[in-house]
Amino acid sequence: MSQTATLYRWDDMPTEDVKPGLGRRLITGERMMLTHVYLDKDCVVPWHQHDNEQLTYVLKGALKFWLGSDDGQQVVVHEGEVLVIPSNLPHKAVALEDTLDVDIFCPPRQDWLDGTDAYLR
Repeated sequence: MSQTATLYRWDDMPTEDVKPGLGRRLITGERMMLTHVYLDKDCVVPWHQHDNEQLTYVLKGALKFWLGSDDGQQVVVHEGEVLVIPSNLPHKAVALEDTLDVDIFCPPRQDWLDGTDAYLR
């Protein structure tokens, strides 16, 4: 079986306007998903959880997260920092300023690919 590599440029990827103040670009491999998420200041990502392990890397701005079913952990992720969110950990976030973050999911988020992520819209 022949395998080939694929090169992407973020500027060439379409931006999906998920809701006012929240957009994203997706690149998906067979077993991983890499995303750019654009959040305006005060944009809220509501409570949710997913089977996918998640790495959130803030390139610009800051995100405040609430983690766990009892709000037991709060953390602010600043520019240059990475938050690892384990599979099925409930979480929500708010952008403390205009923010660009890179989210990596394993496996890819099928709900993001097929538009069934109603919690976010």
